[in-house]
Amino acid sequence: MNDITVFQAFILGALQGIAEFLPISSSAHLALAPWAFRWPEPGLAFDVALHVGTLVALLWYFRAEWVRLARAGVNILVTRRVQGDDERRAFFIVIATIPGGIAGKLLKDQAETAFRAPALTATALIVMGALLWLADARSRRDRAAGSMRWTDALLVGCAQAFAIIPGVSRSGATITAGRFLGFNRADAAVFSFLMSMPIIAAAAALELPKALQASGAGLPLLVGVATAAVSSWFAITVVLRFVQTRSFAVFAWYRFLLAGAVFALLAVRGG
Repeated sequence: MNDITVFQAFILGALQGIAEFLPISSSAHLALAPWAFRWPEPGLAFDVALHVGTLVALLWYFRAEWVRLARAGVNILVTRRVQGDDERRAFFIVIATIPGGIAGKLLKDQAETAFRAPALTATALIVMGALLWLADARSRRDRAAGSMRWTDALLVGCAQAFAIIPGVSRSGATITAGRFLGFNRADAAVFSFLMSMPIIAAAAALELPKALQASGAGLPLLVGVATAAVSSWFAITVVLRFVQTRSFAVFAWYRFLLAGAVFALLAVRGG
């Protein structure tokens, strides 16, 4: 990890926290910010370390839900049966995690290199923005979380696998898939947030030691993680309130504008 300042770590932590749960791609913002402002590239290990803050916010915000899901998981192991809403949700989260875990394992090297190209990121921002807008505007809107089947969970998990490409957005891909499957905005968002926990935790566990080995638990890393935690909690709160009355269209338009800015900067810099 290259040396970055406390200010740069603060900005990157805020971008990670806010963009992780808004469907605008945190990985895109973390890849584009150093490139756009000509900052040192902190590296993928630092980016993933910021997810520790995101994980803390996620666990705290849904703490009551995690307690129920943990009990449900124990019940499944004891009874070897999936019965009841909590058991089904816990089982579906496991299913939804599998495709993303496989993609992360197989495409890790590309995620650190080729996938971080600004042109590819901008293209992904546009494509996923269009899909998000289409799914939100044209899909059914009446399915509740209780109607989810294991095939729905698997499809949403497959969508999460594409988030390894910066610009796709983990929350954007999974919410889009949920909307295409007919789930209402709030339930699509909540399942998206809950299913992110295992893969965020696994990535943080793998990459945090590398970040600490590269630079130690210095002030920039601590500031970045703390900022990511606070901004993540804020983003979750905003999204879950926002979707009660409004569509995801504003996030699609933001993605289009950001992609346009990236292509404009590429043109100015000659690629």
